[in-house]
Amino acid sequence: MSRSRRKLPILGNCLASSEKEEKLKANRKLRRLVREKLSKSLIELPQLKEISNNWNWVKDGKSYRSDLTNKQLSK
Repeated sequence: MSRSRRKLPILGNCLASSEKEEKLKANRKLRRLVREKLSKSLIELPQLKEISNNWNWVKDGKSYRSDLTNKQLSK
């Protein structure tokens, strides 16, 4: 794996390594709201984008970086 490289230099904007916790929280919230609406027999179900905004998460989105060195491009 020491020779593996990124094909595209697209990285997170901040230094956070993962968004796993935020994704778990958002999906739990979505599932809870869907269960509540289904129990009330409502047809309109929420979407994940309505519940959480990934720009408020730790990584703050991703962007294309053209100024990376070979060391930063390695996985």
